Amino acid sequence: MPGHDGPSLSTFFTLRRYRTEDEDAAISLWQRTWQEAYPSIDFAARVKWWRERWRNELVPNAAIIVAEQAGALIGFVTIDASGYLDQLVVAAGHWGSELAESLVDEAKRLSPGGITLLVNTDNARAIRFYERNGFLHAGEDVNPTSGRPVLKMKWTG
Repeated sequence: MPGHDGPSLSTFFTLRRYRTEDEDAAISLWQRTWQEAYPSIDFAARVKWWRERWRNELVPNAAIIVAEQAGALIGFVTIDASGYLDQLVVAAGHWGSELAESLVDEAKRLSPGGITLLVNTDNARAIRFYERNGFLHAGEDVNPTSGRPVLKMKWTG
């Protein structure tokens, strides 16, 4: 609409707790966003493994907050009782929007004593995002699943 100065449509989303019926949408979103970030890796081949990990590790042990827009799941964050943020997933169409920051803010609210995470060292976009959101570099490691080098990052509250 001409002259409209309000927030863009991408601004309108809601955050809520994960529900079992969100599983397929969450796994599909995970696959699509990681495929976009790492086009040379076949994430379709990893869906079975990811679904088992989702059901057996993340759902029972982490708070999962999802973001919805117009009835579609567009992002999620997982944070466990120790403050470990395992997954921050945002639909590629929302990269650079306030969605990821809103999800991280929710993780901070759920874990006010601090958050730790691992991010692939070749994911410069994610590293810059976490730095802007108050995370500091806390060492380097290797992802035990992928064998890729990762950066440990920490937010101390």
